[in-house]
Amino acid sequence: MDIEKIYLDNAATTNLSAEVLNAMLPVMTNTFGNASSLHSFGREASRLIDESRDTIADSIGAKSSEIYFTSSGSEANTWALIGIADANRNRGNHIIVSKIEHPSIMEACKYLQNNGYEVSYLDVDSHGFINFAELLRTIKSNTILISIMAANNELGTIQNIKAISQTAHEKGIIFHTDAVQLYGNMAIDVNELGIDAMTMSAHKIYGPKGVGALYLSNKVKIDPIIFGGNQERGKRGGTSNTAGIVGFAKASEIAHRDMKTNNHKVRALSEYFVTKLAERVENANFNANTRQKLPHIISVSFVGVDGESLLTKLDINGLAVSTGSACSTNSLTVSHVMTAIGLNNEDARGTIRFSLGKNNSYEELDKAINIIARSVEELRAYSSTYGMKTRKRKGDSK
Repeated sequence: MDIEKIYLDNAATTNLSAEVLNAMLPVMTNTFGNASSLHSFGREASRLIDESRDTIADSIGAKSSEIYFTSSGSEANTWALIGIADANRNRGNHIIVSKIEHPSIMEACKYLQNNGYEVSYLDVDSHGFINFAELLRTIKSNTILISIMAANNELGTIQNIKAISQTAHEKGIIFHTDAVQLYGNMAIDVNELGIDAMTMSAHKIYGPKGVGALYLSNKVKIDPIIFGGNQERGKRGGTSNTAGIVGFAKASEIAHRDMKTNNHKVRALSEYFVTKLAERVENANFNANTRQKLPHIISVSFVGVDGESLLTKLDINGLAVSTGSACSTNSLTVSHVMTAIGLNNEDARGTIRFSLGKNNSYEELDKAINIIARSVEELRAYSSTYGMKTRKRKGDSK
């Protein structure tokens, strides 16, 4: 008998919208020219890319000349850190990030440290918020770049981006934010928020995989990290993904058109899921339990349960979830995000990320909660049999 599958991993990726697919199909079949070619096929592809660039720019209050298309959010993050650092090396070599950034930011920081840069990693509290006093103490005369994620991919925590950018600008420092999870879920105006550079991605908003974008203020210098062509105004080589870019623009258009409706629905679903799960599963600790977060991301630590084992059991029963960032789920190491918010190794390993989407239903959530409750109970019984203790986290009232 086929098992009904339920998808609660929308922070990892979303399904491709039918509207987006319909926008992409004519481009894939008819407008297949290389956008760098001078003939009519190339000019038509170039026109579609320009129109898409306008759409993305308009969605964040930017100029079209400030939008650069990439292959992913990870590429945009890597480019932002390394490209901005190298282009502004004459001003200093110190960079500040938080301890809960996306792996693409963390790996770029490691690269920079191996190439003569100094990187400071800010602590976060139990909800994932940075401390502004620590930020001020960490800034030096040679600090050239601050990069803080707008909304965390494992917790959903939304940082006070405007306050961070103001702090950076008061010291003449460039501010970048990874807004991959926030973009399309909340309104963003880069001028109002004081953002100098910002990362976006299509596949988090029901668009195609393999396309992202970097917003870069015309005032900010950046060096290329991909060479070989004059695409993206000479800043990023490589044949343009015309169909993907068109799909990204369409997904952005839909996300901003339906933002209020989708947010209302997803918040209601999320509140229902959290309430019912807390009722059904004892010692389920909800991380970043704050209103200043994306409602669709729900991080839960199941005391006395191994997260990898739980994820596998849920998958066998048709429920798709994650133990954290989809970019690092093949790693058996404890999530750096969970460690940063103060979880010990056992609680961190027992953490599952549920991320809801606009296509989920209450019926699906009821079925999912039944699967989760049964699976947790079975794993705890197994652990108890083999001498593992199910304990409460220090300070819990349950």
